Amino acid sequence: MTSKITLYFDIVSPFAYIAFHALQNSPAFRNCTVSYVPIFLGGLMHSCGNTPPIRIKNKDIWINQERIRWSRYFRVPMVDHFPNDFPPVTLGVQRALCAVSQRYPELLVPAIASLYYAFWADGNSKVIQPEIFGPILEKVLGKERTHEIVKDSTTSDIKSLLNENTDRAFRSGAFGLPWFECTNPQGEMEGFWGIDHLGQVADFCELERRIEPGFRALL
Repeated sequence: MTSKITLYFDIVSPFAYIAFHALQNSPAFRNCTVSYVPIFLGGLMHSCGNTPPIRIKNKDIWINQERIRWSRYFRVPMVDHFPNDFPPVTLGVQRALCAVSQRYPELLVPAIASLYYAFWADGNSKVIQPEIFGPILEKVLGKERTHEIVKDSTTSDIKSLLNENTDRAFRSGAFGLPWFECTNPQGEMEGFWGIDHLGQVADFCELERRIEPGFRALL
């Protein structure tokens, strides 16, 4: 049985961005099945009664330093400062990604990558707005498909799907992002939180760790 990893993500999370980049680019994860589920991090935090790290004194400073450290370990393009008005409400763009997952699942990964890059590499905090994320998605989906996605993102079905995805992450045990839901070759399932537990994800899934800066930092 091939190992499986489900990454729950929201583009507002820089650590979920780093996790996404690592899962896509690290040779360690080439021999497992990886899927991506868009959720609304704000909703998850509310369900858990969790306080966003950026709203905790001292941790707000530390979390920015940690973000930069891990991005360098895994060679992820990342701005040195938080985007303006961080953290924004990402309901619209996450719903759009839910719509992509339903209409064009084969294009979900490049769609995620393009939006993550715009937000965290270019520092464009306005990527949450349809007039901004629309043109970004057009480069992946084309104009006609993007029009469909933006339209779908306002429907009750897609709104419900984002809520369901967020509830699914919560039921899986998530209390923040990135959250990895993993199944190993024996069919055993376990959840892992945080980019600093990516080594445990690889070990649980019985994947070969590569000696690269990111994984050396996890030893």
